[in-house]
Amino acid sequence: MARLRIVLTATSLATTVAIISLARGDDHEEKAFKAKNESGVARTINVGGFPVVASDNPFFLDLGTNGRRCVTCHQPANNMTVSAASVADRFEASDGKDPIFRPNDGANSPRADVSTREARRRAYSMLIAKGVFRVGLPVPANAEFVLADAADPYGYAGRNDDGNQLSLFRRPLPSTNLAFLTAVMWDGRETFQKGSVDAIHFDLADQSNAATEGHAQSSAPIDQATRDQIVAYELGLRTAQVSDHAAGDLRKDGAAGGPEALAQQVFVFGENDPLGCDAQAANCTGFNPLFSSIVFTEFDGWARLTGSGRNRGRSAIARGQQLFNSLPIAITGVSGINDDFGVAVVMGTCTTCHDTAHAGNHSVPAPLDVGVVEPPVAIADGGDGIHNRFGLPVGDLPVYTLCKIRTDCGRLGETKKVVTDPGRALITGKWKDVGRVKGPILRGLSGRAPYFHNGAAATLDDVVNFYDARFELELSDQQKADLVAFLRAL
Repeated sequence: MARLRIVLTATSLATTVAIISLARGDDHEEKAFKAKNESGVARTINVGGFPVVASDNPFFLDLGTNGRRCVTCHQPANNMTVSAASVADRFEASDGKDPIFRPNDGANSPRADVSTREARRRAYSMLIAKGVFRVGLPVPANAEFVLADAADPYGYAGRNDDGNQLSLFRRPLPSTNLAFLTAVMWDGRETFQKGSVDAIHFDLADQSNAATEGHAQSSAPIDQATRDQIVAYELGLRTAQVSDHAAGDLRKDGAAGGPEALAQQVFVFGENDPLGCDAQAANCTGFNPLFSSIVFTEFDGWARLTGSGRNRGRSAIARGQQLFNSLPIAITGVSGINDDFGVAVVMGTCTTCHDTAHAGNHSVPAPLDVGVVEPPVAIADGGDGIHNRFGLPVGDLPVYTLCKIRTDCGRLGETKKVVTDPGRALITGKWKDVGRVKGPILRGLSGRAPYFHNGAAATLDDVVNFYDARFELELSDQQKADLVAFLRAL
C-alpha cells in the first residue's frame, strides 16, 4: 500500500517559528487554554497561530439562524467537545435556553414540547445525561436491508414525515488533534477522500458547512473562504492532559505528555494499520509486516519507578501504557475485522484497533462493531435500567430491527439484526456495515465524559469494564486501575 507522509508540525497553518516556540513549552497563554478536569488539567494549544479562545475566527461566530456556533458544542473547557456534566450545568444556568438546547437535534424528538422548564428538561434528557445529539438519517434507497421495526422511547424514529428518519444519538467528536484523522464523523459520512495531502482539509471543510446548515440551521451554505478559516483553526489545535492528581506534571522526569510533545509527532496515513490497509481497499494484503503494537511511548520514562507519592501514580500510568500496548487480546466477533478478513480469532492488543502512534485512532478508515450498539437483553438486578450483554446501558436508546433484502422478512429463516444504531450502514447501505462506527482519537479523554459514540460509558472505568467483559480478559482490579490511570493521562 502506498504510504503518504504527512508532517503535522509543518503544515500550511503555521510558521516554523510559531511551532517551535509552542513545542518548547513557551507559555503563550493567548494561544493556549488550560482546563481543569476530574483527573487534573488538560491543555489545548494552537500551532497555527490562532488564539484558542476569544477568536474572531468563524469557528466562534454566529453563522446560522438559531444562535449556535461551532464553539457551542466544541468547547475548549471540554477539550473541544462537550461533557454531559457541562451540558447539565448549562441547562441549569439558562433554564434550558442556551443555544445548545435546540429541538432540531438537541431534543430527543424534534417534535418535543419545550414550552416550559420541566418540559425542556424532559425534551433534552439525553443531551443532559449523556451529551448526545440526535442525528436523523433514513435508510438509503439502495440499501441491502429494510427497517422492519423501530422501538423509539421518544415516539419519533422510523415513522415520521421527515424522510422516515432513524434517530441516532451520538456524541460530538472533539475538534482537536484533527491532523491525525482518517475518517470524519462517527459513521464516516464526511469522508470523501483517503490518504491525499488535501483529504482532511476537503472533508473538514465540507463538514463545517454541513454542521452550519444542520446544527445551526443556516439558511444558505457558507462560502469557501469561511470554511477554510474554520478548518485552519481546527487543524492547528492540539489537546492533551498536562497534569494528573496522582502523578503530577505529565511532562516531567522523562515523561512526554501534553500537547507540545504531541505537536511534534509525525503521522503517516496507514503506516501502522495492522492489517495492511482498509479492508475494502483493492490492494488489501490482510497483514502489515511493519505494524508495531507499541503505539504509546509517552510514559516509558516512568516504567521503572518505585516508591510512594508521585512515583506511585506515575508507575500506575506506565503500567497502564504497557498493558494498552501489549496485553494479549483474542479478538472475536468484531464486524470489520473477523468477518471482513475471514479470521475467527485475531490475536491482538488494544493497539490493533487504536494503532495510530501517539493518537490512538485507526490509521486508515476502519469502522468496527465491537458490541457497543448491541440491543438490550435483560433488566439488570437492582433496578438500574436495561443493559446489553456486555453491561452497557441501552434502555434509553431507540432499538432498530433490520431485515436483509432477498430474505423472507417476518418468517422463519429471515436474516435480521437488532441494533441501537445502524452506524456506517446508513451511509453505504451495506448489510455488513450495520453497527459499525469509527474509533475516536484518544488524546484528551479526561474532561469529556461520557464515552463511546452514544455516551453509554459514563466513566473511563466503565470503558475498561466493557472491554474486560467483551473480550473475556479477566483483568485484575490493579490492571483495570492502571489502564484507567493511563487513559486519564492522555
